Amino acid sequence: MILGDFGTSYSKILDLGQAATQPRIIATRELPGDFRVDLATGHNARRFGHLQVNELTALARGGEALIGEADFLLLDCGSRDIKFVRYRQGKLADMGWNAECGASMGFTIELLERYYQLDCRTMPLPERSFPVTCGVLGLSEIFDAVVNGVPEAEAVARLIRGIARNSWRFAGEPDKIYLSGGLCENPVFVGSFPCPVVPLGRFVLLEGMRQKLGQAPAGQPSRASQASRTPEKIEGGVQ
Repeated sequence: MILGDFGTSYSKILDLGQAATQPRIIATRELPGDFRVDLATGHNARRFGHLQVNELTALARGGEALIGEADFLLLDCGSRDIKFVRYRQGKLADMGWNAECGASMGFTIELLERYYQLDCRTMPLPERSFPVTCGVLGLSEIFDAVVNGVPEAEAVARLIRGIARNSWRFAGEPDKIYLSGGLCENPVFVGSFPCPVVPLGRFVLLEGMRQKLGQAPAGQPSRASQASRTPEKIEGGVQ
């Protein structure tokens, strides 16, 4: 059984048939056109998966397995969109998906890093942010700031901080966030939230699909027995 989380920019592949195998990451545009996995999620799931799982379903299942708390807010920030699930007393209380105001923020940050030859892992946290609602609209803020003498790294950091603050507001201004997605590896983004952030990495949706199959990582008990905590309205989203 091969699982795949096929995002807009990157895909994460996990082969359950190989013991101790770690997920591998590959740029989606580099995948062969005839590549297929058994079970897929993500923006390109229909393109590469024989069967598909809704992204919110995978996110919720992954959060249940990895967080193990009755109350939590899990926010996933990808290349193209942002989405969240909120649990209270072990049950789904709220969820949201924003492909418009969260449009292309991860993709935009990666483009800016390459264009200005920056490394977000070494950039200091900015004290100010741009009032942006998405990565695309924030580009003009960066260009204007650079023209007016703001260093390029500072301008990009302000955009990232603005995106993080906007994501926090989209998620309902929680007191604590569990973070999923590629931006977990961006310390400027993680450090720009006005609340504690726990990065879970890039494989939360893969973990959600594995839990849906009733399989748990080596050394950990399966949480398949807890699957009933996920309401039918999420299960109804299976594509």
